[in-house]
Parts: sequence; C-alpha cells; structure tokens
Amino acid sequence: MWRLGFFFHEMGFGLLSVFLPLYVVSSVLKGSLFDVGVMFGAGLFVAIPAAFFWGYLCDKTKHYKRFILLSFSASAALLYMFSLTTSLYLLILLYAVMSFLHVAHEPPKNILIAEMYSREDWERSFASYEGFTEVGWLIGLVLGFLTSSYSVSQSLTLLLCSALNVVAFGLSLLFVADPLFIFERKLVSIERSVDFAHRGISLASRLFDGIHVSERLKRENTAAFCCGLVLFSLATSILFTPLPIFASQVVKSAALPASLVFAAFVLNSAGGVLGYYSTGRRHDVETAEKASITRLVFFRSFLSFLLLSTTVAFTRTFSFGLLVIILVLLGFANAAFLVYTESLSMELIPVGKAGLFNVLVGIGSASGSFIGPFIAGQTGSFISVFIVGGLIFLGAGVFFTIF
Repeated sequence: MWRLGFFFHEMGFGLLSVFLPLYVVSSVLKGSLFDVGVMFGAGLFVAIPAAFFWGYLCDKTKHYKRFILLSFSASAALLYMFSLTTSLYLLILLYAVMSFLHVAHEPPKNILIAEMYSREDWERSFASYEGFTEVGWLIGLVLGFLTSSYSVSQSLTLLLCSALNVVAFGLSLLFVADPLFIFERKLVSIERSVDFAHRGISLASRLFDGIHVSERLKRENTAAFCCGLVLFSLATSILFTPLPIFASQVVKSAALPASLVFAAFVLNSAGGVLGYYSTGRRHDVETAEKASITRLVFFRSFLSFLLLSTTVAFTRTFSFGLLVIILVLLGFANAAFLVYTESLSMELIPVGKAGLFNVLVGIGSASGSFIGPFIAGQTGSFISVFIVGGLIFLGAGVFFTIF
C-alpha cells in the first residue's frame, strides 16, 4: 500500500516528461532546443547535491516519510505555479527549484525497499516497485496522449500534473511508515567482509597445501561501477532529452497526428514495465546481475546506433514505426539495468551515503540533458546525437566489464 503515492507521483511526471519539452518549444514560450537543454540541465545539476543532502539527512535522522511528503507536496505546489507563468526564464527557475525538492523522495524510497526486505529479495523488490510505478508513468503518458488528442489547454495539463502529486501526497501521508528497525544494509556490509575474508583464508590454505589455485581474490571495483553508472546515465540523457522533439518531427513529416508522439513514449514505458516484470521473475538475478548489466549496456549502445536508420528510412511512416520498436527495446533494457544497479548500489554504498546513487545518475543526466539538445541544435540534425550516445554507452560497457 505504501507504493500507491509513488504510483500517482510517477503518473504526473510521466505526463510531464513529454509535455514539458514540447511546451518549451511551443508558440506560448517560443523556446528552442538550447532552452530545453538549459532547463533540464539546470534542474538535474541542482538535483546532484540535493540527492546527497537528502540521502544523508534521512539516514542521519532515521525518518524517511517526511522527506517523501516534502517531495510530493513541493512538486504539486511548483507545478501549479508552472501553470501561472508564460515566462520561459521564470519557468526554468521554477523547474530548478522543483528539481532540488523533488529528488528528496528518491534516497528514502531506496532505503525503505532495502530495509524492508532481505538481500536475497532486493532485486525482486526493486523490480516490483519499479514495475508498479512504471505503470503509473505509462498511464501518465496515456493522459498526455488524450490531452493532446482533445487539444486540452497547456495550463490545464500542468494543473493535472499538480493534482496527481496532491493525490500522491495524501496517499503517502496515509500509508508510508518509517521502518522500526534499520539494520539490513549493515548486515549485508558485514556479510560481504566476512565472505571476502573466508575466500582469502580458503585460498591461502589451499596454496599452503600445495594445491594449484586458478581463482583470484578480488573485490568489486566500486570506482569502475560508479564511472559506468555516470556514463550510462549521460548517454541515456543525451538520447532522451531531445527525443520527444525528434519524434514530433518524424510524426509531422509523415503527416500523422501529433498525439502519436505520446503514443510512442507510452510504448517505451510499456517496454519498461515488461522489463521490470521479467527481471523480477528471475530466480538467479543476484548471481547473474553483474554479467547482465554489461550485456544490457552494450545492447543499449546497439539500439542507439540503430536509431540512425530512422533518419534515412524509406518512408517517414516506416521511420516512425521503427522508432517505436527501438523505444520499446530501450525501455525494456533500461528497466532491467535499473533493477540490477539499484540493488547493487545498496550493497556497495555505505550507510549514510544512500544518496550517492542518485548523485552519480544525476551527474550523467544533468550533463546529457544539456549536451543532447546542444548537439542537435548546433548540427541541425539528430544523427550526431545518436552517434555520441552510442559511443558513450560503449564506454559505460567497458567500465562495467572492469567492475
């Protein structure tokens, strides 16, 4: 029940994710691709220290519910303010403020999942949570499709996003509760140290007995994991920040209804739901997660390069169909990647630094949200965006291989 509030929160931000970049370049605000990059980049850069701050604060106080409520209430209030302004610069400022407060729910959410379930169930629990909230995101995109189809005013669409966060606040107030005992992550840390020591003693004893040993005593390379995570989020943000605008151009050139832009991202979200569901059903995820992460990253790289074909396809209708298929596969791969890395991060990152995962993702996302639109705006084409994104995914795959 405690997840219900997050469901409606994701519904509101699912609608906002495609609506906002289109709103910035609309006739009301008259912004450009560069303005889209500045807005999302500013918001994400502000969220980087915020994620670490909220993560430290909630672990320090052992209170998690209050930060979730702060995030949802602030999002509702600021989205309402969005609907009252037609100034692009004020909108960017409000978005940056919202980003700082919005991220307050992320570290507490990860901690709640980690402390409510044992390590063996973390992957399944993260997959269950992400899959459930991804359905909310998907419904939000469907709402965007409907509001676009029926020409609902932009201010009313923003009010709908705000109302959904009000519902999220109310449900979280009723159902979210702080855990009585906080010890699971500490136990996992102790188990990792004991397991490493046990493997060392076992190898040493076999060597002393004259037994040939091919196994190496090696800890995970946390620095490589962090670098891979930053590069993955960087490449993802480079691709997805300007992608709604690219999709709108493909739809327009094919003389298709504008609402199909939302429909394409609905299917992207549906691919994510399928990815969470299939990952949560696996029984060997803990042993397979490290190898799976590398395969998923290289697969995302391949899909990024495959996006190039949508710019040179035989017909624009064919281009749109191919774009939709790629979006579904990107959503599936991202869902599985997120489950594996979230559960691993709770194991690798020490208590008191729960916000570090969001900081690392934020560094990449913030940089990419500016770089992606900047490249598209400077070159006048999305081809360079897809190439750069694919190459950075390859770099991320190398770091995860080292890890």
